[in-house]
Amino acid sequence: MDKISTIGLDLAKHVFQAHGVDECGVVAVRKRLRRGEVMEFFGGLAPCVVGIEACGSAHYWAREIAALGHRVKLMPPAYVKPYVKRGKNDAADAEAICEAVMRPTMRFVPVKSAQQQASGMVYKVRELLVRQRTQTVNALRSHLAEMGIVAAQGGGKLVGLIAVVREAGDARLPEAARLALEDLAGQIEALDARLARLDDEIVAQVRASEAGRRLTGIPGVGPITAGALLAMVPDPAGFRSARHFATWLGLAPRQNSSGGKQRLGRISKQGNRYLRTLLILGAANVLRFMRKNMAISAWLAALRERRPFKVAAVALAHKMARIVWALMVKGGVYRATVPAAATS
Repeated sequence: MDKISTIGLDLAKHVFQAHGVDECGVVAVRKRLRRGEVMEFFGGLAPCVVGIEACGSAHYWAREIAALGHRVKLMPPAYVKPYVKRGKNDAADAEAICEAVMRPTMRFVPVKSAQQQASGMVYKVRELLVRQRTQTVNALRSHLAEMGIVAAQGGGKLVGLIAVVREAGDARLPEAARLALEDLAGQIEALDARLARLDDEIVAQVRASEAGRRLTGIPGVGPITAGALLAMVPDPAGFRSARHFATWLGLAPRQNSSGGKQRLGRISKQGNRYLRTLLILGAANVLRFMRKNMAISAWLAALRERRPFKVAAVALAHKMARIVWALMVKGGVYRATVPAAATS
């Protein structure tokens, strides 16, 4: 076998595909590997560059293969897709990965450690529990509405609905319905307890982190957002500027420019959806209570006057993302801008 310089590895659950080339770009190996054969295969090779798509289990395999002395590079799948020549199969995907990893302008994803992945799992589990709680609350409200029992939105009103479910003397609710809805009420309370436990752990970790305390000084960035940023962005210095970081989060407008004419549309919504959602929600809260906050900048006050609420919230989230990058990379603390009242 010729000396292999670059390998493209297409990951799967049980069957993997490897495509390797030498320094001249000539194909040196095409091999189908079972899961148990992957480490043995790379253990018998001289150190080389291994390209992998940043998909499920990619960080695990990157750490394991790098421990054998190879240089592993992860790439976003969307950047690999254009190098697939024709058709869709494992061999073609591995060849495309091998071709893409050799491009000098390719963008790579930092390999996460096991601890960094574990920190991110806390927020993914929390997001799942929040979705489950929302689904259960909606189910409880809709079933009670069928019986003519309706309450306004809000957590305090939900407590009243659960009390109706558990009130045996309430004749509006048949016994069969009460039996079923009591399970939903118990599930909501169990989810609340699990979320409270996770939230307490997240707040404790952020307070113990010097970087987390600095991030929570930004208006609209709470412990959940700060902790998620630290867990899911392990290498903020990998972005060349704050603008690139905000673009990675999908907060920059999508371009459809041609012929020297610039056409900007809605935000791209690419990148990490969870982080983007947290920043937009934080920005919306800042706008919602801006009348009570005397440190609102003249820029934000003018923006709110001429743009709809949600548009202003996204614009503020974009600015918050830039501030977050600056604090994570350059250090320092957030300094409030000049209030609108002072400028007038």
